[in-house]
Amino acid sequence: MSNILGISAFYHDSAACLIRGGDIIAAAQEERFTRKKHDPSFPSHAVQYCLKEGGISLGDVRYLVFYDKPLVKFERLIETYLAFAPKGLQSFVAAMPVWLKEKLFLRNLLAKEFFALAPEMKKSELPPLLFGEHHESHAASAFYPSPYDKAVVLCMDGVGEWATTSAWLGEGNSLTPLWDIPFPHSLGLLYSAFTYYTGFKVNSGEYKVMGLAPYGEPKYVKAIYDHVLDLKPDGTFRLNMDYFNYCTGLTMTGGKFDDLFGGPPRKPEGKLTQREMDLARSIQEVTEEVMLRVTRTLHRETGVDYLCMAGGVALNCVGNGRILREGPFKGIWIQPAAGDAGGAVGAALTAWHQYDGQPRLTTGVDRMKGSYLGPKHANAEIEQFLKQADAPYDLLDDELLFDRVAKDLAEGKVVGWLQGRMEFGPRALGGRSILGDARNTKMQSVMNLKIKHRESFRPFAPSVLRERVSEYFQMNTDSPYMLLVAPVQEKRRLPLPAEQAGLWGIDLLNVPRSDIPAVTHLDYSARIQTVHEETNPRYYRLLRAFEAQTGCAALVNTSFNVRGEPIVCTPEDAYRCFMRTEMDVLALENCVLYKSQQKPLTNDTNWQKEFELD
Repeated sequence: MSNILGISAFYHDSAACLIRGGDIIAAAQEERFTRKKHDPSFPSHAVQYCLKEGGISLGDVRYLVFYDKPLVKFERLIETYLAFAPKGLQSFVAAMPVWLKEKLFLRNLLAKEFFALAPEMKKSELPPLLFGEHHESHAASAFYPSPYDKAVVLCMDGVGEWATTSAWLGEGNSLTPLWDIPFPHSLGLLYSAFTYYTGFKVNSGEYKVMGLAPYGEPKYVKAIYDHVLDLKPDGTFRLNMDYFNYCTGLTMTGGKFDDLFGGPPRKPEGKLTQREMDLARSIQEVTEEVMLRVTRTLHRETGVDYLCMAGGVALNCVGNGRILREGPFKGIWIQPAAGDAGGAVGAALTAWHQYDGQPRLTTGVDRMKGSYLGPKHANAEIEQFLKQADAPYDLLDDELLFDRVAKDLAEGKVVGWLQGRMEFGPRALGGRSILGDARNTKMQSVMNLKIKHRESFRPFAPSVLRERVSEYFQMNTDSPYMLLVAPVQEKRRLPLPAEQAGLWGIDLLNVPRSDIPAVTHLDYSARIQTVHEETNPRYYRLLRAFEAQTGCAALVNTSFNVRGEPIVCTPEDAYRCFMRTEMDVLALENCVLYKSQQKPLTNDTNWQKEFELD
């Protein structure tokens, strides 16, 4: 079988992926091992994990494939500076040393990093190094693992080499480019500009803007269309660059942006006001409109009934939900690691299907295996660690484990859950999750403030048994990767009490809106994960046990970490996070720990200083 190793690195969310005979064997992000969120460095730990999981050495790899072309990206950088000269001198001086020392000579740098992992290899023994195009890697990551024989593919992100939006036709083992929108006109960078302006971290806090949007009004939509974004009926667009600073400066927005939207950007960690809520709502509505127009155009132009998506914008699950509900497609599939990390998957699959010309066989089931592609840990390994840590625990067989944890959840306890292989991508999907009772009216605030230590407005997502999803939400399709938002069923909604009808913004946070209030957004929607017995039988069994005890087939599911921390990878990571928070229970495979029985951590660092706030 042919082993191919895909790599994404040096920008953000570095990752590695191993495929064998076109089958995805392993994939992981470097941040999970280094504990640096969005780690951009060469993914040496992720590569080592992939090789170990595959039972091979670097010498057994046929191709090493990088996910973009640095020379073309450098060309875009130089042309941009020349176009805006003499502006941008400070940015140019800051960027050039890194490019001239490292990124421009990426082939040599990559070879050096791979030799460091296999010092016994001779230069002549290093597998051939291939380079894909950034958006081609995105498109491949979306189409090749999808369940569709034929699909139109949409990639939207900040920027690759030149493209910021690209459309492709996927059929069999081929990916044909249709059209693209070039830099600097970028929906991803427009959204990031508002992320920066509302005081959140670019390439990290965009999902906070999406979470904040329901608290606001779309007061700035007209101003965006009138001054900032020229949106055509077919969804193509141009930005008015007078309002932005990202081409030449060290910030996303400039003075004209400040004047248009009522003052300077909110300072990070500053007080959130109604202005930020309204800005978030406005840019979210604009983004959704662009996504809807583009996808409708793609269907009209191609006549293809299925849509695949990747790129950072594809993580906008509210927009995805509207495409599913209001768009013309029979089905949509979104790469679970839609950002740069997923480029490692796409790069490897491109080499297999296009460079080697290997056929693609679809079965109607996607090939991401639920995105459970990372490391797992055996009970014996976990027990050894717990004994070394002098941490009391109970070792339970499966039947007792699921019933016990379900009972704990029903009693309002918050549970850290580490089971099976770690998820690939930004969402915890029941492998490395913090769980709670979706019926509990206090669960959202408890999890945000006492467990996650993050902003109170942040919503949580439900995990629901696949066969029960339509009983809770206005949707009856697979959503295994938590990338679709749908309305809660009318019968489950609660009317807003008369005395609370005048509330607005954050004041609405604690008003129950359904019989699963912990996962119901202000607009009566939810970001849904459907849980499937085929891909995660242990998490499925827990949900079944919880349903048997409570009659409810849904749980709160959030990522197992605190603010600024990558999702936990190892039992050690999970135990440390458990002890640093007010989680009540920790389930490490079959080992169950209760906070009330644990001794305080000794010689622990301050996690607020250890992890940079996102």
